[in-house]
Amino acid sequence: MADPIAATVTQLRNIQARTGMTIAQLHAAVATSGAGKHGEKRSWLMERFKLGYGDANTVVHFIDKPLPDLGGGGAAPAAAPDADADPLATLYTGAKAGLRPLHEAVMARVRGFGAFEEAPKKTYVSLRRKKQFAMVGPATKDSVEIGLNAKDLPAHPRLKVQPPGGMCQATTRITSAADVDDMLAGWLRQAYDAAG
Repeated sequence: MADPIAATVTQLRNIQARTGMTIAQLHAAVATSGAGKHGEKRSWLMERFKLGYGDANTVVHFIDKPLPDLGGGGAAPAAAPDADADPLATLYTGAKAGLRPLHEAVMARVRGFGAFEEAPKKTYVSLRRKKQFAMVGPATKDSVEIGLNAKDLPAHPRLKVQPPGGMCQATTRITSAADVDDMLAGWLRQAYDAAG
């Protein structure tokens, strides 16, 4: 008879390999999604990360429960982060640690667009295709700033136009999961497409 624990470990490892995220990072993304019930969280994971029903269900099952040992792939999400292995740990530390789920939610949206490079810097993460299209990093203890490198962004109260010659044409700040909405995703997609 197959070992159910070993099967679950294999399934969780495969989910991490397919999504490029640890189970703890997927849990953080779900936490910012606004989904409340088990089925809503499962559906959100299926839509956002293209997970199958069983995989999404397993991810949701382990929210707020201890994970089995995945061999270095997220078994202890509460453990102190290793800054060398996790560049976000140096960005989201101290008073800004609570902003990391917002960063993860933004990245979950961008990962849905296709391939790109994440280049961690001292105070932000640069997102690049042929050129940089966005920057994401903590602005204050209460907000994450997103820089958008796209011309012809529509005027909007949420966008702050930057002076010519800067690294980005506009910036916006988010303070809650509700700010990671379709409008923000549209601006990010415009920047992503322009950098292709």
